[in-house]
Amino acid sequence: MIDASQKFYCPYKDCSGLLVNDGEEVVRESECPFCRRLFCAQCRVAWHSGVGCEEFWRLSESERGREDLLVHELAKLKKWQRCPHCKFFVEKNEGCLHMTCR
Repeated sequence: MIDASQKFYCPYKDCSGLLVNDGEEVVRESECPFCRRLFCAQCRVAWHSGVGCEEFWRLSESERGREDLLVHELAKLKKWQRCPHCKFFVEKNEGCLHMTCR
């Protein structure tokens, strides 16, 4: 018999296929056998490419969308930093390390 804690549903609203975590190994990137889309088996959410699980959960809910995750991936690639006050991404191309909002 399968324990209830091992059962979960595909995170995509238009699928919701019943899935089972067999617990044999730690798996992050997984494919739903019903809709064939990627999801994170550890977080049980749609796949968060380029962002680790801990970092994903530190993001606000409004920043967890697919497009937002792509911006985060680009920010890592370009080594952008966030303004400590407004949280916008900033590219440093010259000058000192001091950052000021306009």
